[in-house]
Amino acid sequence: MLDMLRLRVLDAVARHGSVTAAARELHYSQPSVSHHLARLEAETGARLVQRVGRGIRLTEAGLILADRAAEIIGRLDSASAELAAHVGLRAGRVRLAAFPSALGTFVPAAAVRLSREHPGLDLRLVEAEPPQALAMLRAGQVDVAVTFRYATAPVPAAAEEDGVRVRALFDDPGFLVTPPESSGAFDARATSRTSAASEPSGTDANRSPAAYAGAKWISGCDRCRGHLLELCAAAGFAPSIAFTTDDYVAVQAMVAAGLGVTVLPGLALAAHRHPDVRTSAIPGSTRHVFAATYGEPPEPPATAALLAALADAVP
Repeated sequence: MLDMLRLRVLDAVARHGSVTAAARELHYSQPSVSHHLARLEAETGARLVQRVGRGIRLTEAGLILADRAAEIIGRLDSASAELAAHVGLRAGRVRLAAFPSALGTFVPAAAVRLSREHPGLDLRLVEAEPPQALAMLRAGQVDVAVTFRYATAPVPAAAEEDGVRVRALFDDPGFLVTPPESSGAFDARATSRTSAASEPSGTDANRSPAAYAGAKWISGCDRCRGHLLELCAAAGFAPSIAFTTDDYVAVQAMVAAGLGVTVLPGLALAAHRHPDVRTSAIPGSTRHVFAATYGEPPEPPATAALLAALADAVP
């Protein structure tokens, strides 16, 4: 039978890529980590690690076992947290994965409420885009995943698949984000817009993606890029994407500098708003924000408390 302690050692080595970092996380000595890896190789009869220069890397067998170890550890930790949660939420842990703009807006408010109502509960937060967050949820590495789906994206055949259950939190509108004045990012097709001097500060209800058909565009993650392409296609053009970054702070800085235009969700603008950009709501550019859990109801008390805090903290 595989030893859980040694599986934790392998998981730490896989996540950090080094014995030193794994030892630091586990509060072990480096020789102790090496010993556990050697014992695990003896127990499995497989070579799990390989020396590379001054460091090590996992073999194919090591990667396979490390993936399973992460899942097993996640499930075991979930079980421990759930048992602790049944003791009146006086102790225990609940884990949340959420995308960046959620972590920058309503998630901290939910964390404050959870801490106030259940001071003994340990909340762990991790940043993850929806696909990764749902994978972590299924693997038992988190208890709740805050995700989103664009309104234009196809609805799955089943609203809840593979044991994942979703709860709608709110709808997040999308905005066209542009510089305050004309810049080198635009061509003649973009010059028909109202001049910045005559517009309300920071907003313009008359702007649309079609007005910037000749502009350079800035896109984000794969899902956001897909949504941008859909919006532009509906407006009758294909955008010239000059820059790509997931960092909404960097995106706004580039827009403010006149390097291009973009589309951002309301949460990203609420988390950070550059003073030199203008925004305009785009009809039909909406993403639905959800809280997802895994497994059959009822929810463990700690998970239910976190879901309640999230619902209370939404914009």
